[in-house]
Amino acid sequence: MVGLSGASASRSSSRVGRNRQTGEDRAPAGAAGESARRREPGQRGRQRGRVVTATAGKAAAAPSDSTSAHAGERRTIGGEAVVAGIGLHLGQPCRLTFRPAPTGTGIVFRRTDLAGSAPIPARVEFAVDAERRTQLGTGAEALHTVEHVLAAVGALAIDDLEIGMDGPEPPILDGSAAPFLEALRGAGLVPNGGRPEWLVLRKAIRMVEGESVYEARPCLGLSLDVTIDFPHPHIGLQRTQCMVTAESFTRELASARTFGFMHEVDALRSKGLIQGASTANAVVLDAEGVVETTLRWPDEFSRHKALDCVGDLVLAGARVRAHITAHKPSHRGTVALVRALVQHAVREPAVYSIEDIMQVLPHRYPFLLVDRILEIEEGKRIVGLKNVTINEPFFQGHFPGHPIMPGVLIIESMAQVGGMLLMRTIADPSSKVVYFLSLDNVKFRRPVKPGDQLRIEMEVLQIRGMMCKMRGVATVDGQVVTEADMSAMVRDR
Repeated sequence: MVGLSGASASRSSSRVGRNRQTGEDRAPAGAAGESARRREPGQRGRQRGRVVTATAGKAAAAPSDSTSAHAGERRTIGGEAVVAGIGLHLGQPCRLTFRPAPTGTGIVFRRTDLAGSAPIPARVEFAVDAERRTQLGTGAEALHTVEHVLAAVGALAIDDLEIGMDGPEPPILDGSAAPFLEALRGAGLVPNGGRPEWLVLRKAIRMVEGESVYEARPCLGLSLDVTIDFPHPHIGLQRTQCMVTAESFTRELASARTFGFMHEVDALRSKGLIQGASTANAVVLDAEGVVETTLRWPDEFSRHKALDCVGDLVLAGARVRAHITAHKPSHRGTVALVRALVQHAVREPAVYSIEDIMQVLPHRYPFLLVDRILEIEEGKRIVGLKNVTINEPFFQGHFPGHPIMPGVLIIESMAQVGGMLLMRTIADPSSKVVYFLSLDNVKFRRPVKPGDQLRIEMEVLQIRGMMCKMRGVATVDGQVVTEADMSAMVRDR
């Protein structure tokens, strides 16, 4: 939202002004850095709303909320969670309830205040063109300004969820996605059976919607490069780049708030918009600077636009695998991009094919020793496969008449699987390469022969900056053949 406006950022750059009170350059203030004194544009401030409850049912068995980008099962929540407050644009109170949903449900909204109302799926087919917000459905059952809710859902890789609302618009709360993220985590994230779907882009697409320009290219996850440019000395040109995971979204984007301008208030209110807006739930700017609050980051504006993109992309109805460059993104433009993605991309189960692997790893025949990735938990573990055939070139000499896969090549295969996990944290994998640092506790339990399928599971033990230590186990038919601890470092090519 822009005007009162609607990023995970691994790297951000911005051109910002100076603090109007002190004359000093702004520094990130953190989520707790807001001024306690706020006012609504043109009126007194309103109460923000709150997370009311988060009741974890199955949550005791919940896994980490790490974005399990290629985990074997879909995800839902373990219990109910409730948030309440007033909406940004319509200004009406709303109690929003997150509930677990059966496998295959998808993300579905329901108006609980309207008898006999039909569920509205969070899919682009139900998106309606609306000013300054993302809207689903029309008429009395329409749902307004759903992007912050969907951003939290998408960042946590939740596949099945029912969202009940007793009003037409989710509560704006503090103007960010952080309260929704907190509520969902409080309910617990649990596996839901079935395989998650991915929307996989096979070739680049480019589109223009008004001033918004988008390009989407194939990628192994969701990567964003968002640029905004506002003719205001405290915004100007800002850029946020990110590889979106639950962790990076939480750290870099979730707390970025919606923003707008004092000079637009009267015009927007005359259209029935921003009826619930105040400096308690938005960053408001006048000609001199930010009104009665402190920025959480100097580039909070571009971060919030990236947050909005994450939410709107949920309308694809599947987890998106694409690197998206967005210049001056808008809700209208991003929804149009989602329509293009749905048309041009393909839906696939959650695995990496050999083609996907070759986009990340620099290895090629005869030294590419991983054929498929089955599961990934971001920053935690990865599972890959290596099919061992008699056509492997090393069998010509190791050994004639008694082919056995060299142990060092099993270790190399394990390292390549681990490298796939490390490379997923890099926005541009083609610019990096992974180097071995050390091997410890290496054990070879039994030989690997032609016809065997190596199942390799790598678990992260420690990450410090660009260095990582992993524990790896390779099995054939459930029996351990090799295990090792290994350390590696990501370096520029």
